Amino acid sequence: METLRGADLCFPQLNSSCETPTHPHAETMLIYSLLSSISLITVTLNLLVIISISHFRQLHSPTNLLILSLAVSDLLVGLLLMPVEIIYIEACWFLGDILCTLYYLVDYIITSASVANMVLISVDRYIAICDPLHYTTKVTKRRAQNCVWLCWIWSFIYRIVLLHDHLEKPGRSNSCSGECVVVINYSAGLVDLVFTFIVPILVIIVLYLKVFVVVVSQARAMRSHVAAATTRRSGALTVKKKEMKAARTLGFVIVVFLFCFCPYYYPTLVGEDTSIDASSAAFEIWLAHFNSCLNPVIYAFFYPWFRKSMKLILTLQILKPGSSDANVL
Repeated sequence: METLRGADLCFPQLNSSCETPTHPHAETMLIYSLLSSISLITVTLNLLVIISISHFRQLHSPTNLLILSLAVSDLLVGLLLMPVEIIYIEACWFLGDILCTLYYLVDYIITSASVANMVLISVDRYIAICDPLHYTTKVTKRRAQNCVWLCWIWSFIYRIVLLHDHLEKPGRSNSCSGECVVVINYSAGLVDLVFTFIVPILVIIVLYLKVFVVVVSQARAMRSHVAAATTRRSGALTVKKKEMKAARTLGFVIVVFLFCFCPYYYPTLVGEDTSIDASSAAFEIWLAHFNSCLNPVIYAFFYPWFRKSMKLILTLQILKPGSSDANVL
């Protein structure tokens, strides 16, 4: 009985050891298969987005640089965060308290960077639709690159400050040896809720409402002058349709983000501490990470350039000389 009890502990020699996580075999296999598939799809699709935008010159636009940054953060979720959570569904945490804290630091940095990228994308679409004449001068590749770097640097500094208690004393939230838990107290969780969720979402919604108002007014103006439309105006209309399609697509990305992250922030919304356990496949954590798998799926359905690029990549056409100049738009 004592031997059996020892086998059920993460560290049998310690009195403070956690019990080894156990689930029914069939349930475990189903969870492993499902989550491993999600992780593989997330990595594959986001890698295709990154290769597409990086390789094809036609895709080197400020908007796509922001999408590239978002794809990098989504790739890191599938490559670093999801595998750790899969491994520790049926295993104890043997990597120590320091790596546990660093794991959550990386998790939070990636999440913050993703949100910041979505805000930048919304600003980009707002300028493209509401101030198209000055878009090329206001939004340049250099400025887009600088904004991307700033959003990642800000995410790093912000998360260091938010998790400083856990960085000073790793493992402070663990109730026993062999688990990896971080508990964000209500005050820190409220700050995180405001700056990582509420404020960015409000900014995004306000920008998209303004875009909607402008588009409706422009549509009415074009209908009233349709008889006098010139070839030049038709060309401008085609450009406007492309911009609106991009805005709708990125708006859909925001809606999916809200759906995936609302359950994660629910404890803070009801006044509770947020507890995150790397050794459990918590629904709200995986739903938040699942957002990283859905973003490239949305691109595949709404962006013809992504489908064309994906075809060229999968058929190894990008290995041919001059393939970077291929027409994918």
